[in-house]
Amino acid sequence: MPKAICIGELLIDFVSTTPDVTLADAPGFIKAPGGAPANVAVGLAKLGVDTGFIGKVGVDPFGEFLTDTLQQNSVDTTYLISGESSRTTLAFVATRSDGMKDITFYRHPGADIQLSPNEIEEDYIQSSEVFHYGSVSLSHSPSREATLKAIQCAKHAGAFISYDPNLRLMLWDSADDAKHWIWEVMPYADVVKISEEEWEFVTGDVELASGIERILGLGVKLLVVTLGERGCYYTNGRIEGSVDGFAAEVVDTLGAGDAFVAAMLSQLMQFPDLASLTNDKLDKIMQYANAAGALATQKVGVIPSLPTQTEIEQFLADS
Repeated sequence: MPKAICIGELLIDFVSTTPDVTLADAPGFIKAPGGAPANVAVGLAKLGVDTGFIGKVGVDPFGEFLTDTLQQNSVDTTYLISGESSRTTLAFVATRSDGMKDITFYRHPGADIQLSPNEIEEDYIQSSEVFHYGSVSLSHSPSREATLKAIQCAKHAGAFISYDPNLRLMLWDSADDAKHWIWEVMPYADVVKISEEEWEFVTGDVELASGIERILGLGVKLLVVTLGERGCYYTNGRIEGSVDGFAAEVVDTLGAGDAFVAAMLSQLMQFPDLASLTNDKLDKIMQYANAAGALATQKVGVIPSLPTQTEIEQFLADS
């Protein structure tokens, strides 16, 4: 059984070949496997963690491609289900040199939101040490109920639980709905990672202080805010710190946050007692995660760009 399990969306990103043009003006696209929780699963596997993925793809060429991709990257796909009622979800991405992204999804509905609660195998989840989820699979039923069942199962089993809201407003029926469910699953998490550009929407506050207090007040043991090229900030309510990012020749920022999460989790899972971590240890963990995020920006597409442990260590040695 895998040590780490991720649940959520697995889809195809069609990434524009030319930066700083609209989707309408893009002359072409590169097909790349994606979906934040699936990216984290592959990221963990590339870092030597035995990892499984729970999700759903269509019975179509794209679904076959995605299943093969996870398997080729040593991710267990026992509970990656092929559903015949809908097609694999697609996303078209226009890249921008400022790091922002314009994304249009083809999901009406996509297979990823057809995962149902009766397809969640509790014994599989209960065997894991680490469980990671996002908010996209909560946007519609039945994947909402399936995700909740899996999260609750992992929590009951005592797994180390990680949450990255990964806000994609265009996939929700309303902003209020998104905010409700993003907060609904916050209390289950031990560690929460939120990007700077998501912070104001999620917390309702530009400043960090009040949002931090609210999140940690739910029982979250470690909160990490990623700041793009500027690195990241972390706090557990007792200690806090900021760790600078790394300069990189950016080709595509898509998935840098997922690479960060995978690298961070690969290190944190060695320390089940988060309260015992010192500033020095957390600084080193976040530096490692920042390096993974920087490396992931140097190729087009997420999964092909996720780094190995050797690549991260070499990058740190050269920096």
